[in-house]
Parts: sequence; structure tokens; C-alpha cells
Amino acid sequence: MAMNYNAKDEVDGGPPCAPGGTAKNRRPDNTAFKQQRLPAWQPILTAGTVLPTFFIIGLIFIPIGIGIFVTSNNIREIEIDYTGIDPSSPCNKCLSPDVTPCVCAINFTLEQSFEGNVFMYYGLSNFYQNHRRYVKSRDDSQLNGDSSALLNPSKECEPYRRNEDKPVAPCGAIANSMFNDTLQLFLVGNGSYLTSIPLKKKGIAWWTDKNVKFRNPPGEVPLDERFKGTTKPVNWVKPVYMLDSDQDNNGFINEDFIVWMRTAALPTFRKLYRLIERKSDLHPTLPAGQYYLNITYNYPVHSFDGRKRMILSTISWMGGKNPFLGIAYIAIGSISFLLGVVLLVINHKYRNSSNTADITI
Repeated sequence: MAMNYNAKDEVDGGPPCAPGGTAKNRRPDNTAFKQQRLPAWQPILTAGTVLPTFFIIGLIFIPIGIGIFVTSNNIREIEIDYTGIDPSSPCNKCLSPDVTPCVCAINFTLEQSFEGNVFMYYGLSNFYQNHRRYVKSRDDSQLNGDSSALLNPSKECEPYRRNEDKPVAPCGAIANSMFNDTLQLFLVGNGSYLTSIPLKKKGIAWWTDKNVKFRNPPGEVPLDERFKGTTKPVNWVKPVYMLDSDQDNNGFINEDFIVWMRTAALPTFRKLYRLIERKSDLHPTLPAGQYYLNITYNYPVHSFDGRKRMILSTISWMGGKNPFLGIAYIAIGSISFLLGVVLLVINHKYRNSSNTADITI
């Protein structure tokens, strides 16, 4: 049986149907949303609105950038490379694996005094802590003091999960590669007399890491008993419960260990090593003069073409020395202001041309 076809049904949204059948209306509901009648606002970009915006951005960003750049330049910072690649370097002898332990010393000069608290960092180059397998090679439950994870670490720690048929504590590649150079700083006085600079080793880790993420196994017994049945990482000289004589800075809550376990995003990085606190407002923390850096050279970097350095730095309200942010603000503000000038000239030229054409007509 043939059906009559009416094109109007499709125009109105109703499909053809058999005679006597119920017509299905495919037309959307008559609502503001489905009929696209919602109120909308669309900015009309004119010279009167665009040009002031460019000039305002330029006038705001340029002074902010200059302020940040000047603040960054006022931060005192000195960097000492002690890798020992140069044959004339005092630490060149430490590149040989036969010299263990190796101690070397580097003399350097501070041209200007360092005021306020001074932060000592160690820096590494060409060390990829951001490698996926390296980042995953840890057991956070074990580091949080879980007794079951202590004796049965996560498989993510392989191949540093077990050693000598005992579980490794702390397990994983991150812990196994912990930085272990020792740095000591001395001020060279008259007659080459050395004055030791006190280096504070507590207060260098994040509060949440120290008090939340990292905990020693629970118990009232001595710390070495709580780690009984485990062994030290392969590359460590001593077990985790002997990292420090201070029990508040020993085991998994040792702050040098905690700082190392926070992996860096880039292959060239620095990590906080010690804090030099200001003792008096009348005297600088580190006066200008000659200094003597004594290094116990333990950490090998020559095999992967890495570099090691010691950094002394002050800070400001914006953190450490970083001129990039100030340069970025100045560049964006200058570009915005320049675009405003260019568009102003173009607008002025073509507007006058348009007015002249209207008068001619």
C-alpha cells in the first residue's frame, strides 16, 4: 500500500507516517534554551575600548616587572662548582674511585656581605630525577611508618626492594641514590685563622613532609630495634637509623633524607642543604672576605657527566634569585604598550582617510 508524501511534514519537523497513525513531532521544545533565545552579551571591539586596554596593561606590567627585576638583583648569591673536572681543581683527585674517602677544600671570596638568613644549597646537573620509573621507585606506606610495608615493601621499589634476602628500608631508587657529600664552611680570618660557620640542619624540609608524610615505625623501643629485620640501601654506608645522633632528626624523619625524596622536575636542580641563621642585626650573617669550603667528596657524578656545586643565597619576599619573572613582566608590558601605539597610529590614519572621503562625497 503506497503512502502519500508531503514535504511540508519534513519542513515542520514531523516525519511521514501511515494514515491514521499518531504524528511524532521532532521540533525542539519552545523554550529559551532549546530555541536559542537566551540573553547573550558580545563585546563590540572599538578603538575606544581596545587602545586603553593595551596602554593600561603596559603601564601596570612594566613597573611591576622593574620592581621584581630589581628585587631579584638585590639578592646575594654565589655558586661554587666542586665537581673537579678541571685538572687544576682541588677536587680533581676525588674523581678516582680508588681515593675513598676523599676530602678536598676550595677557597673563595665574598665580594659583598650577605645580610639576613643565608641558605646553603647543593646543586646537581644532568641528573634526571623526573624519569618515570625513578619517580615511582618508592613506597610511601613504608616511609609513613607502616610496619607491614616496612617488612614487605612495594614492588615499585624493584630492583632496590630486597638485599641479602632482607627488605630494604628505605626501598627504591630515589632513596638508594641519596646525596651524601658533607659540606663545611669556614671564614678565613687574620693569619689564616679559620672560624667555623654554624650550619643548621633542622628546619630545611617542608612541615607537611616532616610531620605528615614521613614517620618512623611506631614503638617505644630504640629506633634500631624498630628497623630490625631490614637492611640498608645498597649504596648507603650506614643504615637509616644511624643518619643522625639527634633522634628527632633520625630515621625516616631525617630532614636531609626528606629533602632528597622530593624529586626535582628538571635535570639541573638545587636542594636545600643547610641554613645559616642571622645572629645579630648589627653584623652581617656572612661578612665579605675569604672563605674556605671543606668537602667530603662521596657522591659520584662523573660517570653520567654530571656536575656538583654549592650555592649560598639570601632570599626576598619573592623567594630566591630569579630574574625571569621580572623580565617576562617587562616584555609583556612593553609589547602591549607598543601594540597600543601602533594601533593608535593606524586608527588615526585610517579614521582621517575615512573622514576625508566622506567630505569629498
